[in-house]
Amino acid sequence: MLAQQRQSAILDLIRQHGGVRVSHLVSRFGVSDMTIRRDLEVLAERGLVDKVHGGATLAGPGSAEEPGFAAKSIRQQAEKRAIARRAASLVEPGMAVALSAGTTTAALARLLSEVRGLTVVTNSIPVADALYQDPRADQTVVLTGGIRTPSDALTGPVAESAIGSLNVDLLFLGVHGMSQRTGFTTPNLLEAGVNRCLVGSARRLVVLADHTKWETIGIATIAPLESADILITDAGLPSEGRTLIGEQVGELILVEPT
Repeated sequence: MLAQQRQSAILDLIRQHGGVRVSHLVSRFGVSDMTIRRDLEVLAERGLVDKVHGGATLAGPGSAEEPGFAAKSIRQQAEKRAIARRAASLVEPGMAVALSAGTTTAALARLLSEVRGLTVVTNSIPVADALYQDPRADQTVVLTGGIRTPSDALTGPVAESAIGSLNVDLLFLGVHGMSQRTGFTTPNLLEAGVNRCLVGSARRLVVLADHTKWETIGIATIAPLESADILITDAGLPSEGRTLIGEQVGELILVEPT
């Protein structure tokens, strides 16, 4: 296969799945790691893909474009793990917590299996799956019904009705973007409605957002910055963002990826 043909096939795969890993492409096309990385570099230079650690995703999403869960899961992996670890330290035995959809909240879910007497409310299929993989008799997982989105969130009136009748101690909210002007945002209108219900159900709001979410804007606002009691992000957040967010949220926590 010629390089141009291979690059076209790679682009088709990225468009189909939202993102791909280098290791998968090496296996699929039977070429070296360096060859695949050169192919991705060519596609990135043409503005067709964004290179991320370990792979590539579609380039330049607009405010209403929503990457799939698989595409988002290969972005900022170290940052998300560090954010999830810090978030897990806020959870105490016997709490009722809610986790919104998102790759960072899914990473958090994998750390909660050892917390005793925990009740978890979520509209995220991956979050529920992570908790079901290591079930505990003293743990309760409430998965809402609803319409499934590209980020594997359950949305719509069924999900909103289920969440509206509940009260939780903490909400861990994953977001698509955040800015001083628009607050916390999502590219999915249905998901925005469910997330607002989650915010309304929680005594305290903890937002989980890596540094790339700063000045990224989705079509729908979930909540203003000042609604967050705690925002956990990574040290890659620029100084301007640190200042502006620090002035708005209750507590800004910066973590170092490892």
